[in-house]
Amino acid sequence: MEQPSPGKGRIIFHIDMNCFYASVEMAHDPKLKGIPLAIAGNPEERKGIVVTSSYEARAKGVQTTMQLHEAKRLCPELIIMRPNFDRYRIASKQIFQMLSEITPYVQPVSIDEGYMDVTDAEHDNNPLRMAENLQKKILKELDLPCSIGIAPNKFMAKMASDFKKPLGITILRKRELPQMLWPLPIEKMYGVGKKTAEKLKAIDIETIGDLAIKDVYELKQMLGINGERLKQRSNGMDNRPVDPNAVNDFKSIGSSQTLSHDTTDEKEIRSLMHHLADNVDRRVKRKKAAGRSVQLMIRYHDRKTITRSKKLQTYIDAKEDILHVANELLQKHWNLEPIRLLGITLQDVDEKQYIGQQLDLFTYEKHARKENLYVAIDALSQKYGENPFKQLDDVSSVDQDQPRTSFQKDFLDDYRKG
Repeated sequence: MEQPSPGKGRIIFHIDMNCFYASVEMAHDPKLKGIPLAIAGNPEERKGIVVTSSYEARAKGVQTTMQLHEAKRLCPELIIMRPNFDRYRIASKQIFQMLSEITPYVQPVSIDEGYMDVTDAEHDNNPLRMAENLQKKILKELDLPCSIGIAPNKFMAKMASDFKKPLGITILRKRELPQMLWPLPIEKMYGVGKKTAEKLKAIDIETIGDLAIKDVYELKQMLGINGERLKQRSNGMDNRPVDPNAVNDFKSIGSSQTLSHDTTDEKEIRSLMHHLADNVDRRVKRKKAAGRSVQLMIRYHDRKTITRSKKLQTYIDAKEDILHVANELLQKHWNLEPIRLLGITLQDVDEKQYIGQQLDLFTYEKHARKENLYVAIDALSQKYGENPFKQLDDVSSVDQDQPRTSFQKDFLDDYRKG
């Protein structure tokens, strides 16, 4: 697929669905409109964190990642609902279908946002009118609000879509950067996380404009190549194409989850480790892939976070192998302080069709027996709906309804298959 020529000036849309999970629930049940609503796991036991909330809830101070007890304290009338992943997945597919009807150059970023290159779109030569019609179509047919950023590149379009919510449309031109973008605090810049913002502030970069004029050598000394990249973005330079095939690119497959409370309870931690390895195993199977490095992330009660990994001699793709290495890393690197969050990631991932697995004489029989076992288990799982051999205590204390970081990545797998 030939990309639109950047020489003629690109027109990029960034589509950002507003309060997506909550909006889908309100579209499904209009009685929820106009009231404070949050989507989170296990509301009966007040466990978990807020994944998203309506604007009415946000007006009362409810924020994403906030623990439920704190959200209820700020907004006693808050309605909390369990996530309905199937419902969100269906709505997202319908949205991206609408985008694809305008241009083939659609790049999903997650379940609720994506880019479009409409430079050569034939539907309308007026980008603003095209965005207005798309926004109205999504609202009319799905009852879902979105904001759209229009700009000459992906970075600027992403920043523009944040200016007006809900149901905003913002055009950001390079000549408008000094007025619209540069006055913003540096932490508002896409690509600048909390730690990076702290480093930039340490060298007197308080705004995006400060970054735009900072010496590139000093930035590279502190942040490496990312320092130069951020400076370029702050000056409106971003040549990345809108790539429909980007959903095919993956080098790691992971899953992380915040515990309902900080804990040192080994049974609870072991249960979550099983749960995370299950998630990774499921996504690896969906991608027909394998990896040869396992990483464990531990976030402690004081939010200090460490990541440790182990490189393997062969590729692995099974839960038991992933979990075995992750448990080794946990035993070696956990300092026994209360844990807030755990994450397991399979790295150096590639599709099996590209992996030439070398099996020696001593491992071949074992590997073959395991493959037959996995085939049998998969067949029984399809018949009975779940793995009938799964140990019950594997997930005994893990909230199955707590939204996970891997859910949005799973959606990209579906988009890829479509």
